[in-house]
This record gives sequence, C-alpha cells and structure tokens, in this order.
Amino acid sequence: MSMRDVLGDLLDWWRADQPVAMATVVGTWHSAPRPPGAAMLVGPDGTAVGSVSGGCVEAAVYDLGLAVTESGAPRLARYGVSDDDAFEVGLTCGGTIEIFVERVDRASYPELDQVAEAIAAGRPVAVATLVRGDADRLGRRLVVWPDRVAGGLGSRRLDDAVTDDVRGMVAAGRTGPLRYGSDGERLGDELTVFVASFTPPPRMIVFGAIDFAAALARTGDFLGYRVTVCDARPVFATARRFPGAEVVVDWPHRYLTGEIDAGRVDPRTVVCVLTHDPKFDVPALRVALGHPFAYVGAMGSRRTHTDRVARLRAEGVSPEQLARLASPIGLDLGARTPEETAVSIAAEIIGARWGGTGHRLSELDGSIHENLDRY
Repeated sequence: MSMRDVLGDLLDWWRADQPVAMATVVGTWHSAPRPPGAAMLVGPDGTAVGSVSGGCVEAAVYDLGLAVTESGAPRLARYGVSDDDAFEVGLTCGGTIEIFVERVDRASYPELDQVAEAIAAGRPVAVATLVRGDADRLGRRLVVWPDRVAGGLGSRRLDDAVTDDVRGMVAAGRTGPLRYGSDGERLGDELTVFVASFTPPPRMIVFGAIDFAAALARTGDFLGYRVTVCDARPVFATARRFPGAEVVVDWPHRYLTGEIDAGRVDPRTVVCVLTHDPKFDVPALRVALGHPFAYVGAMGSRRTHTDRVARLRAEGVSPEQLARLASPIGLDLGARTPEETAVSIAAEIIGARWGGTGHRLSELDGSIHENLDRY
C-alpha cells in the first residue's frame, strides 16, 4: 500500500486538523516484503491503516508512530536480520527495510490537499522528503508538479537540483531515493531525499480483439495497468467482450500513432500485438518498435514470426529495433488456454520490467530479489 492507498484516511484526519503519523518505506534490501513508497498511518484514535511490511514490523512501527506523533520529531528506522532485535520485531524473511516516520498535520503539510487533488485528477505530482541529513532539515518536503513547485528542503540550490531530478522520475513513473551533498551537490551523499511519484497508471495497449486479448486485459488490469483493446473490426471490438477495458475501433497503427503524437503513452507503456494477421500487426509493430516502450510483444507461431520479421525488415525496421521484439510472445510455461497464455505474457512483461530471468527460483542461488536491492 502506498500513500495513494491510504490517502482517503489521511485527508480526513488532515482536514479535521488531527495529527497523524505516516510511516513510509524509503529503502529496501534483499527480500524486503514491501517496496519503497509503501505507507502506513497511525491515526489520532489509535487506528492503523496500510502496511509497510505485510505484518512483519507493523507493531514496532506503530509504537514509533505514536512517539513521533507525540514529539513531532521525524525518525528514520531500520529493521532487518542484521539488527539484534530483528526476530523480535518479526522481520524473519531475510530482508532489510528503512522506514521514515513523520507527523502529518495541516501546519507541517499544507500542500496535502493540492497533492490529493492532483492524484484524484490523474495529474502527475511527486513529493520529495528529506529523510537523512541535518536534524534541522529532516522531514522537509518539496512538492513538484510539471509546471510548479511548493515547499522547500532548506536550500535553493538543493531545491533546484531536486526539482530537475524529480521531474525526470515522474516522467518515468519512478519512486525512490536521491542523494546529494549538503547544498544540493549531485556528487555528494550527505543528504538523502525520498521521492514518492504519483503518476497515472501505466498503459497496456492490446491489439486484436480475440479471446486471448480478453484474458490478457483482465490480467493487465489486475497488475495495475490501464488497458486498451484496439481492433479495426467493430464486430469483435465491443465493450461487452472486454468489460473494464477501454475499447477502440481503429486500425492499430493509426491508433498507436495518434496516441504517441498526443503524448498519451510513455516509457512505461507495454504493447501486445495479438492479431497475428500481417495487414494489422506489421504496421502496428513498425510504429511500436520505433518508440521507446517498456515492452513490445507479438503473438504467433515460429513460422508467423519468421514471416513477420522479414516483412518488418522490408518496412525498414532496424536490427536494433527488431531485437526489442518479444516474439513469439510470452514465457515457455506450457500455456494452452487464453488465461494461461495471459499469465505467460504477464510474466514476461514483469521479467522485462525488473530484469528477471524467468528461471525457477528453486534452481537458482543467491538473493531472490537480487536485482531489486535499492536504497
């Protein structure tokens, strides 16, 4: 759960001018159970909302939240197997997390309603909070929109550096830490600023209104994507066949070109071409492979793939662009049904996003989340 998930409760208490402790995961290592940005509230009535560890350290964080609410002084705490009391607090899964706990009220966070308004409207915004550094600046925050900022981190130079870096993170939909020198020097590490980005959900664009597309649309929605299904054949592209997804009747290449030109896609977007009909998929793939999408995959047999690649080469698609094409689409799971195939495609998308190998974990050594360790 991120701040987005607990925002309703946080706003209710904020509007009533009741102080709340907000705990946020700002650093993770190894098999930590929650990613950076996960949030938990300790309300004025003692209510706990959200989760920072899936139950592992909630009790310890709850007590810390009560203390922070009382004192008003933010705290950065680390929990993990390296701590003497790790087993006592319950983090026995092998991971380590750092949690920043701060008091939130109208005086300390006057921009909260503006942040909430942007999130509700689907407009990008980010909150940069100083979580490690000088005690007198700890907990200061800078709210960054594409066209303005509010608040401050205690230094104009630091504010300027963070603003530039945060806007890049928002464009990529990334949440995580940034390190600076004491006055915003990018080569320093005296200060750590945690950036919580709130952007519209990433898009999954599925071409081909077939039964496999219906299963993939449901899976994409479950994974948090905003799903669009596009097909030039109106008899197949109907809202009834794809409940919960945006359904568009248009030629795939024309629709995708329009979305690119309008700025409605970004580097997080995934494109899945399921038509396996060259008059639809070759033009669509030519457009998709010319844009830096997170993932481009196409369904079809080995023979279809070979023919498709030859057609794309003839259309001028470069070898570098073809190397980005996931075709035949999905991982080798032995999938047969549309639902199983959707899982294999989703698994490949997840692996591409996080650098996973697709191998069975039981056959691998080392950290399960070795590629995800970050602070």
